Amino acid sequence: MASEHDKRSKWARFLSLAGPFLGLAFVTGIFAFSEDLRPVFYTGANWKNILTQTVIVSLGALGMTLIIVSGGIDLSVGSVVALTGVVGARLLEQHVSPPLVVLATVLTGGLIGLINGSIIAGFRMLPFVVTLGMMGIARGAAKWLAGNQTVNIEGESPVVKVMEKLSPDTFLPLPSGVWIALVLTALVSLMLRCTVFGRYIFAIGSNEATARLCGISVRLHKVLIYSIAGLFFGLAGLMQLSRLTQGDPSVAVGLELDIIAAVVIGGASLSGGTGSVMGSVIGALIMAVLRAGSSQMNWDNYVQEIIIGIVIIFAVGLDKLRQRQSAA
Repeated sequence: MASEHDKRSKWARFLSLAGPFLGLAFVTGIFAFSEDLRPVFYTGANWKNILTQTVIVSLGALGMTLIIVSGGIDLSVGSVVALTGVVGARLLEQHVSPPLVVLATVLTGGLIGLINGSIIAGFRMLPFVVTLGMMGIARGAAKWLAGNQTVNIEGESPVVKVMEKLSPDTFLPLPSGVWIALVLTALVSLMLRCTVFGRYIFAIGSNEATARLCGISVRLHKVLIYSIAGLFFGLAGLMQLSRLTQGDPSVAVGLELDIIAAVVIGGASLSGGTGSVMGSVIGALIMAVLRAGSSQMNWDNYVQEIIIGIVIIFAVGLDKLRQRQSAA
């Protein structure tokens, strides 16, 4: 029996680790069957576009992975991205120095995360309810700050060059935003796997009551988790500002669903306790590849939405299979 259990555990771990990569290989291979698309899809310029389009969802997925692994959820991401983008645009409009703009934009996201985490941990309220409310508050604040219109940036600023694509016909050089996302992915992955704080996040997500009995300050760590995630959402807002070169309070509607989908496709469980940063980023890449390939195949938008919906359901089904294999 022990041998059978070991086999099932190994199979569950294999699905968890290799699943996102196999999924990426599968969706990438789908478009090889089109003779018209093949010469265009597998070029360096196309993959440069795909990686650039993945940056905002990937940065959001870094923060969302921490939250989902701890057993929480955050529905306010799209609104926070819009608000922080408007904050950055307003500051650039006032000719504030670029380092201060970056700092203020990212910290605005962190402040909203701090408020979310404090309410969730302090009043033991459901993350779904708190962040749903914050979604409306942040969107409304973005529209108020922007005067219900886009905030255009005049002149050149290093901030708006972070997502700029130099030499669009070649793979290199990649925009700075892609490198920033890659470095942060490595750092957060190390933090989650190799630090005490990272282990506490898994422990809280696996069983909050047991974590509390083991001496972990669950409330404090929840506040920290939502605050750190907020910093990543603020950085995603900065990338959105750089990509659009304007602050738009109506942008990123529904972005939170893309980010949650990326984390789930990447192997995280909505029940908490499992997940990986690398898997979440691969999940974001899978959706970007599907969207890029579908667009180049001239498929209608509704076809892309149906395909991505099927992928999400498949990923959740895979998660349930993993849970059954682990429990058996």
